Amino acid sequence: MGRRILNRKEMRADFDAAERRGKEEEERDEDDEDEDEDEDEEEGDAGDDEDEDEDEGEDDEDDEEGGPKKKKKKKKVAAAPKPKAKPRTRTAKVTRMRVVWGVFSNSNQCVATYEYPKKDQAVEHAARLTADKRSTHFVQPVKEPMEVKKEKEK
Repeated sequence: MGRRILNRKEMRADFDAAERRGKEEEERDEDDEDEDEDEDEEEGDAGDDEDEDEDEGEDDEDDEEGGPKKKKKKKKVAAAPKPKAKPRTRTAKVTRMRVVWGVFSNSNQCVATYEYPKKDQAVEHAARLTADKRSTHFVQPVKEPMEVKKEKEK
């Protein structure tokens, strides 16, 4: 028996509709709270400053009548914490490299090295060793660190 294939587009549309309904309800709740706060502020503005004691008495009467007075909710804005400064890592000192030709034995041991322009001499040396020792020798480029020459201070 085969299973029914789920239609992802319909499922997505249903989810989006439910999400919109939830957002609308939240907006209505916020609007109701804002209206209540506005009404409370208007009542406070309508009374004189001298009659503050009387206003407090009116609040007590509202509570007794069954109309509970809602308190204002102040939204606290939390300051975003600053990210901690990461200590700088030292970059490794880059050493200059030079290429030389190395003559290697069959077991990858360097037998001799030649400067880069002297490749012909390296190839000849590898051929001589191959003929004499009856084992293979080959030439391969090798990178070596350059020597740093320090200038003399005068």
